[in-house]
Amino acid sequence: MSLASVRKVLWVLVGIAALALGWLLLWSDYRADSARSEADPAFVAEFELTDHQGMVRTEDDFAGRWMLIFFGFTNCPDVCPTTLSEVAAVMAGLGADAAKVQPIFITIDPERDTPTALADYVPLFDAGIIGLTGTPEQIAQTSETFPIFFERIEEASAPDGYTMGHTSHLFLFDPDTGFAESWPYGTPAEEILADLRERI
Repeated sequence: MSLASVRKVLWVLVGIAALALGWLLLWSDYRADSARSEADPAFVAEFELTDHQGMVRTEDDFAGRWMLIFFGFTNCPDVCPTTLSEVAAVMAGLGADAAKVQPIFITIDPERDTPTALADYVPLFDAGIIGLTGTPEQIAQTSETFPIFFERIEEASAPDGYTMGHTSHLFLFDPDTGFAESWPYGTPAEEILADLRERI
């Protein structure tokens, strides 16, 4: 084979390689977009639970307002009170716009967190937080709707001999109850507040 023929073959191979690389890049972008869509599916807030004053509440009661929703339990030693304190700071920072946002605390420990227990707990944060509880079946159904994870963990040193492991994100839903954003545990109130101000 002549030198000219070898060069032609090499150029053809380079062209094929370039086309293959371009196709792979496009395919990777497509797969990444698909993965993001599957990882962050759109969902809406749906629940029918009892608040800390004994009233049955659904998402319809908060139509037209943004909802800041956190799942936790009153015997939580750190994550829950820290997050609810951040929520209180956000609500204070909103000023007059606080009327557009309803903070909600949904228990994942209905065995202990009765309406009475929540009535003693949520006012401690002085942010207009509504505490919601229900039967174990209602809480399980609610957790599938959002979705979140929680489990009972036996621990001899904890109150009543057990604690709860759970998703620690703070969720934001828009006035149409559609999912808008979530923040992981430890997100500063200032960051959450800045995001909320841009939205409302």
